Amino acid sequence: MINVTKTFFPSIEEYQAQLQRIWSNQWLTNRGELILELEDKLKAYLSVEHILITNNGTVPIQIALKLLGIGGEIITTPFSYVATTAAIVWENCTPIFVDIHPDYLTIDETKIEAAITEKTTCILATHVYGNPCHVEAIEAIAKKYNLKVIYDAAHAFGVTYNNQSIFNYGDVSTCSFHATKLFHTAEGGALFTKDTTLQHELFYSHNFGHNGPLAFHGLGINGKISELQAAMGLAVLSHMVIILRERKRVVDYYNENLDLTQIQTLKIRENTQWNYSYYPVIFKDETTLLRVQKALNEVQIFPRRYFYPSLNTLPYIDNTIMPVSESIASRILCLPLFVELDQNNLQQIVSILNANL
Repeated sequence: MINVTKTFFPSIEEYQAQLQRIWSNQWLTNRGELILELEDKLKAYLSVEHILITNNGTVPIQIALKLLGIGGEIITTPFSYVATTAAIVWENCTPIFVDIHPDYLTIDETKIEAAITEKTTCILATHVYGNPCHVEAIEAIAKKYNLKVIYDAAHAFGVTYNNQSIFNYGDVSTCSFHATKLFHTAEGGALFTKDTTLQHELFYSHNFGHNGPLAFHGLGINGKISELQAAMGLAVLSHMVIILRERKRVVDYYNENLDLTQIQTLKIRENTQWNYSYYPVIFKDETTLLRVQKALNEVQIFPRRYFYPSLNTLPYIDNTIMPVSESIASRILCLPLFVELDQNNLQQIVSILNANL
């Protein structure tokens, strides 16, 4: 069976070596030695000033919204994973959808300004499949209207835009370190900001609001990661050169062998060093997508309709028509992409897909 992705496992010996440190320290959580080391190594690898590792990739969005959204209207994209919209509603804010660019698939920055009201507090945009939003335009709008910017960068680990980390944009950026991601801690995520004061607020917010053991800065929740998760992150991080090289190999094969006259692929924004996180293909219609999906499923190959459905159609949302997002969501399929995907598998996937267009 070939799924859309497969978790990268370092050797068990590498992981056990990190676990031995935990057993020696007798420390499992509350920012132990491994967590601090992983944060330091990630700061160096990503070229960021601040990072706060969390226990998953959704808590960072919730914390950012709690601090910056303050119950207001959040301008956001309908084309993202459900967590983006769910976090807005969960934090008692109101999602205001803006449609997406048909090529880059990120929020259409030219439509944001028209959606702003006196209740707007934030723009929450997603770097879709690791493809950067038009950050310059978004941040100019935010400055003009005194809004905060949160980037859901769950897919964007290692991406650079204009020669700097994508995490350096916005007031807060978030990332997922879930097992399906190219860098992972099994479960996990992170918060990024360049603002030292905001970093302090993010920190106490992920640790119950603690200011020392017996005092509190303010409201907080438990967003802490464990040493066991950090151990996995340390073991995986040393393999990033291999992970990126192998994912590029798969992407290059698809680019060279798929019938690109019949399908649309993701257009990467200019001045981006991409991370090969996903390989979405957009068919001419949903009927073609379903035919291709069925043919692949019959031989135990399972691409994913990701993202589907368009988030403006969720049952707990007041539906506002988003024609581009709804159209793309009905026609997009992410193909298998992971380190161990071999040439025979790739040939089979491409052959079946091309034959069913």
